[in-house]
Amino acid sequence: MTRVTPRAHDFCGRFGLERPILLAPMAGACPPSLSIAVANAGGLGACGALLMQPAAIQAWAEEVRRGTNGAFQMNLWIPDPPPRRDPAQEARLRAFLSGWGPEVAADAGDATPPDFAAQCEALIAARPPIVSSVMGLFPAGFVARLKASGIRWFANVSTVAEARAAEAAGADAVVAQGMEAGGHRGCFDAASAEAGMVGLLSLVPAVVDAVRIPVVATGGIADGRGVAAALVLGASAAQIGTGFLRCPEARLAPAWADALAQTPPEGTAVSRVFSGRAGRSIATGYVRAATAPEAPVPAPYPVQRGLTAAMRDLATRSGDIERMQAWAGQSAALARAEPAADLARALWDEACGLLG
Repeated sequence: MTRVTPRAHDFCGRFGLERPILLAPMAGACPPSLSIAVANAGGLGACGALLMQPAAIQAWAEEVRRGTNGAFQMNLWIPDPPPRRDPAQEARLRAFLSGWGPEVAADAGDATPPDFAAQCEALIAARPPIVSSVMGLFPAGFVARLKASGIRWFANVSTVAEARAAEAAGADAVVAQGMEAGGHRGCFDAASAEAGMVGLLSLVPAVVDAVRIPVVATGGIADGRGVAAALVLGASAAQIGTGFLRCPEARLAPAWADALAQTPPEGTAVSRVFSGRAGRSIATGYVRAATAPEAPVPAPYPVQRGLTAAMRDLATRSGDIERMQAWAGQSAALARAEPAADLARALWDEACGLLG
């Protein structure tokens, strides 16, 4: 037994797992089927509940519980302050986006996320084993209610300072997100998301040295080599998102799943052109055009998400990867098209082989 496996074993015992393999909570890409498969393999299932109404949160948890006795986490974004609106800029964006999809309605930017307070109440009612946060920290009153209900809290962080703040606020573990990760950057300060990008190789040991609670590594991990490296760096577990997206249980749009297999690390880009929040996706035709110097500057979140909704919906229905919101981490090409339970087991077996 190597010196890192006892740490992983302790983490699994504390949080009800057989393997220190966590599914990343990806909003819009975490159907119950994927979490059921990962949990039944001894890992941790996950739900990105950002866009879900309270009834949908409850229904997701109930469906997962019908399919597995394993553990899972449910994740919420901490809301941003109300965005500053610029009608003239939004008009320029609507004109630009209409060249990539249907005409954008004048009120498209008015779309708002579900009510955060109501979502928090739904999480308490659903009683998942673990609740996780991203884009900031849960309010102290909600943290107290989680602890009173026996629900653990994982806080997603992207810097050492955020990790220290999460520990001080009562988090049971921190999930250190390297800049390699697909999807949205989990920075507490939305404005500094691009300037504050730190790679996982540097972030994990720095966070491990800064806090006393367990550290989960995420971002650019998609095979056993990545899992083993994360543990050697001091993490207690590995969280994987893009690496599970080609599994059949993810039910991903075929064009997106196929594109992942062909995407090298340099084929991804961090931009704000889908939602207004910085996120890493495949560098498609739309992403390249929307980040060109002559393109209009994206609106803030969630205005930009509303403005791009028609284009994104049409792209998904038509299978057009060039206009699709195809989130992808830098290790996308390592994702395997195999059953999620087999993959979860293989990731840990491969890591153990490398760790001796």
